[in-house]
Amino acid sequence: MNTADRLARRGSSATGRDGEEAAARFLEAQGYVILARNCRLSGGEIDIIAQEGGCLVVIEVKTRRGSRFGSPFEAVDARKQRRLAAAALEYMAMRNWDMPLRFDVAAVFADKNALRVELLRNAFEGEGT
Repeated sequence: MNTADRLARRGSSATGRDGEEAAARFLEAQGYVILARNCRLSGGEIDIIAQEGGCLVVIEVKTRRGSRFGSPFEAVDARKQRRLAAAALEYMAMRNWDMPLRFDVAAVFADKNALRVELLRNAFEGEGT
């Protein structure tokens, strides 16, 4: 059974977890230091919080098995961007951190034989960040 078939049988929440795991491995290979995963805050949930150099990076991970629901990058709409920005500011305030903040989106595609990750760095500007 290929990767896409295996993911299709597992359901969307399992697919999302597999995608987040693939994204985390990809990010670490790119030099990101993962600080937190699935961080739940009153402003919303952040899939991955990482540091790259002196910058705090909030990464939204979107996993797709096909193109029926559009591009994973398109799924991070203005509403989602506002929620991520609010959650990121809350996270930084809780830790009393003052550092540059960036928002990236990791798109994970479930191809026939593997999970493929594409990263859009600095995907959007957060209000108030």
